[in-house]
Amino acid sequence: MILRRTIATAVLWLACTAIVDAHTVYRCVRDGTVSLSTAPEPGSRCEAKTINDDGGKVPNLWGSLGVFSGTLYEREQDGKLVYGTRKLPGARKFLAFTVATPAASPAHAGLGTLGKPRLNVHAREFRNAAKVRKLDDALLRAIAHAESGLDAKAVSPKGAQGIMQLMPAVQLEYGVSDPFSPKQSIEAGATLLRDLLRRYKGDVDLALAAYNAGIGTVKRYGGAPPYAETREYMAKVKVLHARYRAAMGLKPLDPPLRPAQ
Repeated sequence: MILRRTIATAVLWLACTAIVDAHTVYRCVRDGTVSLSTAPEPGSRCEAKTINDDGGKVPNLWGSLGVFSGTLYEREQDGKLVYGTRKLPGARKFLAFTVATPAASPAHAGLGTLGKPRLNVHAREFRNAAKVRKLDDALLRAIAHAESGLDAKAVSPKGAQGIMQLMPAVQLEYGVSDPFSPKQSIEAGATLLRDLLRRYKGDVDLALAAYNAGIGTVKRYGGAPPYAETREYMAKVKVLHARYRAAMGLKPLDPPLRPAQ
């Protein structure tokens, strides 16, 4: 088990920190997404990378994705145990990780800094909207906090409006007549979140990715897209979610929200 963890951890360290021994890792690209593996991935275009123990700095093998979370998987391939960051058929979850890479694009305009939980802002609207739709109140607040900083008058450069930062097409679909009404925006955002969770069978990662980047984008990439904006958004919502749960006197989720795939 110790050996397996050493191999698995080395795969992650290749992307973000120094290692003590020489290692070979494969950087694999498929459908515009990057993964690392201890053996070439079937169906991907892979390039072997050797990291020497005398290297002063480990190269960035991921590319420019910003800060993002993921999962390392264990699978059997050609009679051997292989570790990689793409979920392939027969793969088992091994451990979660977070990698910091250069940002490919500016963060979501509505993200700002995290800040502290603000429980007194539209508390009744959040509570009622979450209760009716059987959502986690803290998660709904975390999304609003990440999206707009809880500013009901917020407008993004892309045209998203209101406290839940809904695009005009979404507003129309969910019956929003006043996008700057906290009540209407929160209720529509809550309904959208509920619908996304239903679509993805409770997978919070995919729901958050679709909330930020759209259902079509998630479908095109077969999961959370490799956009720095979306990855940063998902990471911030997760941090805020934990903070809101703590501020509301709720126990931490066990297990916590799953890292992005």
